Amino acid sequence: MSGERDLQKLLRGMRPELHPGPYVFTAVTAAAAPPGVAPVVTVAEAEGLTLVMTREEAERAGLGYDYEAAWITLRIHSALDAVGLTAAVATELAAAGLSCNVVAGFYHDHLFVPYEHADRALAILEALASPGA
Repeated sequence: MSGERDLQKLLRGMRPELHPGPYVFTAVTAAAAPPGVAPVVTVAEAEGLTLVMTREEAERAGLGYDYEAAWITLRIHSALDAVGLTAAVATELAAAGLSCNVVAGFYHDHLFVPYEHADRALAILEALASPGA
């Protein structure tokens, strides 16, 4: 099941969705998440395992973090080999002074932006998706 590749269709159909609550990035040296922890993203790196999870869950597990993010999912099924969506979204957010960490899932792209600017980031993405953009 392949996703959309046309950049204009991706932008117009992205339907950004903000997930509730703050999410944090943390890391462990183990090869797997600690018992009882269910991260929404994991990334294996030479230095350790990056975990993205709710702030509440990280605090319950005693895991430290420095960055609180809002999680926004672009609800269009983008093809993994689609060109330009990440660049277009990151460029718009960067122009507003907002950082953006992007994770591509099989079906959707997921953005992690500064938590305190979640509503602003969502408004920027919705404007980018509007036909007049």
